Amino acid sequence: MVRTDFWNNPVVSEEMSPEDKYFYLYLLTNSQTTQIGIYKITKKQMAFDMGYSIETVQALMERFTQHHKLIRYNPKTREIALHNWAKSNLNKGGKPIMDCINSELKEVEDVSLIRYISQSIPNQDIRNLFDSFCKQEQTLLNHVDQYVAENDTQPTLDHLVSDDAFTTRQTISGQKEKEKEKEEQQEKELANYPDFKKEPVVENSLMNQQKAEAVRDIMKCWDENGFGLTNVNAKQQLIAWLDDSRFINPKEVILKAMNIACANNKRTLGYVSAILKNWENESLLSVKEIDSHESQKAARKSKNVSPYMPLGRAVPGEFVLDLTAGEE
Repeated sequence: MVRTDFWNNPVVSEEMSPEDKYFYLYLLTNSQTTQIGIYKITKKQMAFDMGYSIETVQALMERFTQHHKLIRYNPKTREIALHNWAKSNLNKGGKPIMDCINSELKEVEDVSLIRYISQSIPNQDIRNLFDSFCKQEQTLLNHVDQYVAENDTQPTLDHLVSDDAFTTRQTISGQKEKEKEKEEQQEKELANYPDFKKEPVVENSLMNQQKAEAVRDIMKCWDENGFGLTNVNAKQQLIAWLDDSRFINPKEVILKAMNIACANNKRTLGYVSAILKNWENESLLSVKEIDSHESQKAARKSKNVSPYMPLGRAVPGEFVLDLTAGEE
């Protein structure tokens, strides 16, 4: 929706050229717009709709981002956010509107664009809904940071990804007490073996640190390849494969499955999980085994391809055309 006072805005009337005004109206009214002011659109689509070249659209995008400061655009996710959209379109709440906003926010991949819009929302209920999506992502990242920082607690992966794992000091304190009791029990057992050194305890700590790094790498791959920045539940289910699988190096196998999903443009948890289940069912438990299996399958397929047979009527190779034959 474009309000009639659009033309009374000093920025529009004094600072924008006719081309700027046309471009701004297009951003506010094209068919890709949403209720939340964040939507996906390509520069190629903009150029086609407006009759401009892609270079002209690029120049306008830079002008609106750096000079007018009215938009933000993520070239990876191809999402655009309109800064002043909330002032005109997010004034009133109500259940139908809130449900629509909630549904559209779930589709946003770049959470920073949600924060960008949230700053100018006049309705407090709607702003709280926007902020809740930002907090979900931040909570998961904080869990990873706290896990890496507290090496002495050695929390399990379930504590790392749980939403309520770090909500109170009592939970953290109780976890520390359990870990301390566990360490004391290990020391008692080791006392019966004086020649046994404590390197396994150190090794266990390193393994936990490696697991935290694996979580970070998987989350980074998920976020940067368009699987859905705000889909925290799907991330947790995928991360669970680090513990609940028979893979030798689960992180590398998970990343390989995600790369295959990207190559096939199937960026969903279900598709990645199906790949992992197939590999596990076939006892392909490492990237090396998976690559070897794929190579063998490709080789068998090439052998089964029938050799090329030329089309048309076969002509004897020794045939010689003699135009004088039969004249005598």
